[in-house]
Amino acid sequence: MTTRVRTSAGAVRGSWDDRVAVYRGIPFAAPPVGPDRFAAPRPAPPWDGVRDATRFGPPPPQPARPTEGTDWLNLAVWTPAPGRTGLPVVVWISGGGYLNCDTANPHLEGSALARAGAVVVSAHYRNGTEGWARLEGAPDNRGLLDQIAALGWVQENITAFGGDPGDVTVLGQSAGAGSIAALLVMPAAAGLFRRAILQGIPETYFTPGLAADIAAEVTAGVGRAPRVADLVDVAPDDLVAAARSVTAGLPRRADRWGAVAHTPTPFSPVVDGEVLPAAPWAALAGGAARDVDLLVGHGRDEFSLLARRLGDVDDTAADALIDGLTPTPGARRYRDAYPLLSPTELRDTAMSDWLFRMPALHLADAAHAGGARVWFYELCWGFNALGASHALDTLLVFGTAEIDTGLADAGPDLVGQSRRLSELMRAEHIAFATTGDPGWARYDPRERTTRLYDAVSGVGRYPEERSRRIWRDQRFGVLDRTG
Repeated sequence: MTTRVRTSAGAVRGSWDDRVAVYRGIPFAAPPVGPDRFAAPRPAPPWDGVRDATRFGPPPPQPARPTEGTDWLNLAVWTPAPGRTGLPVVVWISGGGYLNCDTANPHLEGSALARAGAVVVSAHYRNGTEGWARLEGAPDNRGLLDQIAALGWVQENITAFGGDPGDVTVLGQSAGAGSIAALLVMPAAAGLFRRAILQGIPETYFTPGLAADIAAEVTAGVGRAPRVADLVDVAPDDLVAAARSVTAGLPRRADRWGAVAHTPTPFSPVVDGEVLPAAPWAALAGGAARDVDLLVGHGRDEFSLLARRLGDVDDTAADALIDGLTPTPGARRYRDAYPLLSPTELRDTAMSDWLFRMPALHLADAAHAGGARVWFYELCWGFNALGASHALDTLLVFGTAEIDTGLADAGPDLVGQSRRLSELMRAEHIAFATTGDPGWARYDPRERTTRLYDAVSGVGRYPEERSRRIWRDQRFGVLDRTG
């Protein structure tokens, strides 16, 4: 059965699927091609008649798949009640190392959240070189500008899908959470959302100098300079391949790009003073988002997924890596706090802290200092050797943790635990999106009240006390060139 809705650009025809109406491939901006390829997004051109919205639109250029079409800036909507008014709206901003996003990803399918009572929107944004490289003749942070365009589309159109444009929550994980942290402090995003949920926010924001150096390395892979005039005729997949080559070589770049060498991506938001005026922590502490409610959290074992591609290390290598982080509390503090860990375990703990866990905790501290209402959680549950790994909290909230993860074969007890935990996390996230209160005490830096999601969930003090103490005098900011 089909269903029609009229948007500002024209009518769309979606379909019903298990009590949820789904509209796929709706353009929210014009195709970023030709003279618009590296420009800020422009409004989508209108169309006549009824546009078919029963199939997902093409994703932006990204690794491991050929680019299809040019209409990359499209979104999908899941709603339990098109034509109704007043439902909370959840806008999903995908993670993926600033290299990937795809509304068709089955792990990020919005039906379960919609059945829980929200209108769910998932929007593409330009990835990799297209969206994040610092190029002469182009605005920085085009991926963020695309996200703002999608949020503007929501403000203009979501009422027709049953949503309340005054009750918008942005939800993002990893690079999506990093994007949301940037949106929180960008004047251009002010007023576009009321609440924000940040899952596993990464630490990485770049200076213009670092971003320019990385862009020059990427574009050299196609024999061009990092200028729009040199790149407009380069096939998107060639730029993807060039970026992939740089990504593969990151471990050898520590002498030039510092701690970026220990991450899985050469791209991050650029603190350029214009599109993005400041790093999130300092700006939030100054009150930049005091009117936005925040739900912030991370998994206990954030680095376990990334650690799979690394080998074991000895004491010397572990100390060098930890001492080389920016910022760094130093390897000595880690050895004193965690004397029983092996060198590899010490590295993985430090990387979990530096890249995800402490950025999330410090973001909560900063937002609280700036006057925002903040809630905090930690996922402690896992079903395999990876533990409470990066992105597992997202899969549980979306209700997709059994898809191609090995969980379905882990035994009925663990499957049952995951389903109960999934229902709980989803209900509390939707409660936050609806009322601004997920159901437990607000976070403050003295009590550090934390929702602990586990086989038996509870509320207590933040459990990573040793790491918190190690990092309490460090300040996250902007990464710069080291060479």
